[in-house]
Amino acid sequence: MQTIKLYDTTLRDGSQGEGISFSVGDKIKIARKLDKLGVHYIEGGWPGSNPKDMGFFKEAKKKRFKNSELVSFGSTRRAKISPSQDENLKSLIKSGTRTVAIFGKSWDLHVVDVLKVSLQENLSMIKETVEYLKSRGLTVFYDAEHFFDAYLKNRDYAMETLDVAVQGGADAVILCDTNGGMITSEAGAIVRSVQNQFGISLGIHVHNDSGMAVANSIAAVEAGCGIVQGTINGYGERCGNADLCVIIPNLQLKLGYKCLSNAKLKELTEVSHYVSEISNMKQQDNQPFVGRSAFAHKGGVHINAVMKNPASYEHLNPEAVGNHRRILVSELSGKTSIILKAKEMELDLSKDDPHTKKILKLVQNLENQGYYFEAADGSFELLMNKVMKKYKPFFALEGFKVIIEKREDNSLISEATIKLKVNNIEEHTASEGDGPVNALDNALRKALAEFYPALSEMHLSDFKVRVLDAKAGTAAKVRVLIQSQDERSSWGTVGVSENIIEASWQALVDSVEYKLLKDQRHR
Repeated sequence: MQTIKLYDTTLRDGSQGEGISFSVGDKIKIARKLDKLGVHYIEGGWPGSNPKDMGFFKEAKKKRFKNSELVSFGSTRRAKISPSQDENLKSLIKSGTRTVAIFGKSWDLHVVDVLKVSLQENLSMIKETVEYLKSRGLTVFYDAEHFFDAYLKNRDYAMETLDVAVQGGADAVILCDTNGGMITSEAGAIVRSVQNQFGISLGIHVHNDSGMAVANSIAAVEAGCGIVQGTINGYGERCGNADLCVIIPNLQLKLGYKCLSNAKLKELTEVSHYVSEISNMKQQDNQPFVGRSAFAHKGGVHINAVMKNPASYEHLNPEAVGNHRRILVSELSGKTSIILKAKEMELDLSKDDPHTKKILKLVQNLENQGYYFEAADGSFELLMNKVMKKYKPFFALEGFKVIIEKREDNSLISEATIKLKVNNIEEHTASEGDGPVNALDNALRKALAEFYPALSEMHLSDFKVRVLDAKAGTAAKVRVLIQSQDERSSWGTVGVSENIIEASWQALVDSVEYKLLKDQRHR
């Protein structure tokens, strides 16, 4: 089984994605996570370009990496100076990594129009830079920027740039589709051509501008590349880089290459979600292998089949990549999804049980009104318990009032007053918040704190509002989805009303009651 070396550039190329800005601490956290996963190389950044990246390498020296080799990134020397005079190369050496990645120009268009040097000077810049870094005892990866475009426009010169890098002593040559525009058949053929001419370790680095980054990376591996570069979740400039979370399982589980141990592969979903959290980027639910919806089933026919034989609608076992199967509840999914959800909740239901039919009909009616239970598992479990008479309210609302006041200084004050009963004990309290929903949340928690101290463990992690009928204007129904979490799990709840405060209240109450129900069940 051939081992493919994984080269992660999330901390450098990934940080160039729109909306992403890593602190030094963020980069250290991600690097430690990638090291634990077993990634072979972690590109930490370009120390010659900014203080933050040099700060990362300074902090990284204090850490012990068990599985990964840190790599610092930079460019070939500037024109008309020697490598020893180049501040960028001095920074690379100062970073303290044993492996460096240097990019140079392969495309004559870039040499003439961007660098504005002669083609011969560019060749000297590549060769002399690699030679200099090798003389300092470093492992050198040469990144051939824009190589695929260069090959198609001027094959001879593109190959000559690789030749001088090899002459300079490069340990590996990385072929880069920097514009991300290659078609997969072209990419594979070009890699094979390079493989036939050079007896050196090859790598692949692909951007996703044509939506083919993963396919092109896999084709390059099949054509002879032993190093595959990419980022977690495909983060990167413009349309992003090749997504390692998709490449790795395809190479290992579909094509028989070895990238990670099977045990580490099961951590892939966790790593994907961890990096999205640190990056402050929403996890894409439909991301292959690691997305929340990757193994989610909604249609009744699909659900029925997958429960008899998972292979009927799943291309692999979700546990292989650390994910899990989800059965979605909607008006489309039929009785099977109701029964399976009940089983998850330790409730006993069968197809012939009258409760099953009643729950299904209720779901269909509510979804017709605008409710959406796929993303509201907490609300759905409460609904099932209520229909089956297994639910006892934790409190009873007697009323609430929300006041929003705009003052002369343009400050906006939101205050909620709430009155409820818990075990026949009346609580009447008020609280301010950043907005009306936050004020309601604070007032509700304040009223319940003495009775249910475990509520301090939970917090709202997401709040979404959707207008259901835009034609109705400000009188339209809205759907509010709230995502909540505690130390052990997260859950969604839903509310629907023409009044956004009422819809928010429904979702908010369900969120609190689900937390209490969950804790009660696991006592």
